[in-house]
Amino acid sequence: MALRSFYVEPEHTLEPVAWPALECRDVFRIFRSGPVETVALRGLDVRIEAGETVAVFGPSGSGKSTFLTLAAGLDQPSAGEVRVDGTPLARLSDGELARYRAERLAVVFQSENLWPAASVRENVLATLRLAGIDDARRKADDALAGFGLSGREHERAGALSGGEQQRVAIAAAAARRAQLVLADEPTAELDEHNEQLVLAALLHLRAEHGAAVVVVTHSERVAKAVDRVIELRDGRALP
Repeated sequence: MALRSFYVEPEHTLEPVAWPALECRDVFRIFRSGPVETVALRGLDVRIEAGETVAVFGPSGSGKSTFLTLAAGLDQPSAGEVRVDGTPLARLSDGELARYRAERLAVVFQSENLWPAASVRENVLATLRLAGIDDARRKADDALAGFGLSGREHERAGALSGGEQQRVAIAAAAARRAQLVLADEPTAELDEHNEQLVLAALLHLRAEHGAAVVVVTHSERVAKAVDRVIELRDGRALP
């Protein structure tokens, strides 16, 4: 289901438009602590198409994490617009933002994506139920099997390896067909073998479900596997 079908309508046009999956238009994010200002993003312009895989590179402090936080609707820019499917996130109510995050978006962090005391299946089921998806148990088990986790459904998530935990988080995104996947250093703590498994799982989301996948990373292997690389410096995307 397209975001604009149940959120705020994008600007009307005379011709059909292929809206980008994610777009930042002249985005600034300024953090203030007393008299001190820190400019995390300064005029960021980024456009990511539906079904595109993108790696985001940049040194510490370049604005990568702030960019992901804004794209997830967890914060708002100080100026400029963040749009998903042509809809500015700033126009959405709290309820609409919650639906956006539950139904369309998946975020995969470097670690701690799961409830460690819950089972593997329960972790996936929780995301499906938040999204209001029917036949959740079958879809959860099908997704886990698709990522090589069949037979692990009843294990405690915290007992899995780091790579397996990342694959469970990605399986949850696949089970609810998330159309925008934001991954923050998802392979940083993994060895080369598990990095390749997690990367293949992320690319599977694009191949099977047409998801746009955005990966903040320092890995050259990830950069070589995606469609495009965006480099951030001082809060801007380099040309």
